Amino acid sequence: MRVLFLDEVHEVLAERLTDAGFDCEFALTEDLDTCRSMAQYADGLVIRSRFKMDESFLKNANKIRFIARSGAGMENIDEVYCKENNILLFNAPEGNRNAVAEHALGMLLALFNKLPQGNNQIRTGSWNREGNRGTELGGKSVGIIGYGNNGSAFAEKLRGFNVNILVYDKYKNGFQNNWVKESSMKEVLSNSDIISLHVPQTIETLALINEDFINSMRKPFYLINLSRGKIVDTNALVKGVKSGKILGACLDVLEYEKSSFESFFEQELPEAFKFLLESDQVLLSPHVGGWTVESYFKLSDVLADKILSWYNTIDSEL
Repeated sequence: MRVLFLDEVHEVLAERLTDAGFDCEFALTEDLDTCRSMAQYADGLVIRSRFKMDESFLKNANKIRFIARSGAGMENIDEVYCKENNILLFNAPEGNRNAVAEHALGMLLALFNKLPQGNNQIRTGSWNREGNRGTELGGKSVGIIGYGNNGSAFAEKLRGFNVNILVYDKYKNGFQNNWVKESSMKEVLSNSDIISLHVPQTIETLALINEDFINSMRKPFYLINLSRGKIVDTNALVKGVKSGKILGACLDVLEYEKSSFESFFEQELPEAFKFLLESDQVLLSPHVGGWTVESYFKLSDVLADKILSWYNTIDSEL
């Protein structure tokens, strides 16, 4: 079975597939047309986010049996086309769930304790204790929207902080336990001091955080987004910060991201984003919430487990 790697991932995936008899080929720097041509001869593709796996890419790849996405989000894959053409999809949210949860907690604590600005001030000769008085997480109510791998991992990290954890998931129920309260969206909107997003990007979740959502919150609140940038309407976010409805935001992802993260600043920067850059109430990171040394290995190892489990199943049926 021939597998074409279109993006760079940890070498453990190719090593494990090769050991199992797979033929691994690499097109890590080739252009789109070359990759399309090479995909004609592949049984499987390994991707991150360099190219969209849409019908125009996949229609000539008649042998493709699976696509393995190193990460959690599948929005760059035409899932309808894949289902209609019996192309299996593998992703690896289990591989970076801990990294995302730690990053979310780290951003929140840094924002509450004004660590970035305090660090920068000291380095420029300013010793401002009162201006850097922090806020405690203990006693707050945290509303988690989405209780998959990342949302549940974040809830686990919060267990020792004496917080109330309210979770809403449209597609799950029966998950309440000693530290998590299964909640309706109305309960989350009414009681949360902090909202943390852990949902995939779908038609349902695009611009989920908009003016209506923000105005529906009973209390001023903090926002954490480590899911996808387009789930938050940035103009509405800025308006909320200016009005005091949003007390602060931790954003690892942004509405304006391109598929190639490295070219982000080559575009014209919108005014709303310029505001975020200048605000001490906003903490930003470059979509690295799930991108640790450990998760880089685990993402590929999880994919290897899933691909080989599927392969062993079909092999036994032959």
